Amino acid sequence: MPVDARRRMHWLPASTLHALLVVLGACSGSEAAQPATATSNPGTATPHVTRTTVPNPRVVAARRQIGVTRTYDPAYVVLPYPGGDVPQDRGVCTDVVIRALRGEGIDLQKTVHEDMRAHFDLYPKKWGLRRPDRNIDHRRVPNLQTWFTRQGWSLTPSQSASAYQAGDLVTWMLPGNLPHIGIVSDRTGWRGTPLVIHNIGSGTREENILFSYPITGHYRPRKPASP
Repeated sequence: MPVDARRRMHWLPASTLHALLVVLGACSGSEAAQPATATSNPGTATPHVTRTTVPNPRVVAARRQIGVTRTYDPAYVVLPYPGGDVPQDRGVCTDVVIRALRGEGIDLQKTVHEDMRAHFDLYPKKWGLRRPDRNIDHRRVPNLQTWFTRQGWSLTPSQSASAYQAGDLVTWMLPGNLPHIGIVSDRTGWRGTPLVIHNIGSGTREENILFSYPITGHYRPRKPASP
């Protein structure tokens, strides 16, 4: 991990960590833990630059959540099935991805639940569950990482900005061993680093955080394989 990334890393307050453990791994964040934005790095303030003239539908769907999802809320919620969602004004990091992929006909609530029912032994055993829970399983980063890998979406994480395309999914490990996920934007910030659309504590935002935390996964979605 680069030295400058370590310097930008913000430790999450204990009160926030306690709240996040209610979801136990959905993702993590805190308003106090907001990373530097694209124009807040020391030195030259570089404006956003769009990397492609062809809009990526996943990025467009994620960006539409900015200003709508204003709250980070890790509460456990009983959801309708399939297509269940928490109120649009709130959510966690995984909800940004869930909502964006639904626009492409991929319902992570349904696909993850069905795969966990058939292959429960292949998924992490971090939460003491003995069976799948369709209300929360798809909202937990480690479960999504497992499902993404099983779909053949996994790529080797890189410290090169050019390795990331608009619409890619990236996972990180935040301080306190808290998993996080976001969507790579079609815009770049400081030094040409792709921005990320995510919810780390204050609702959905588009920020320059790609290399701010240790990357644990890089995924390029395509239509899921048949069950």
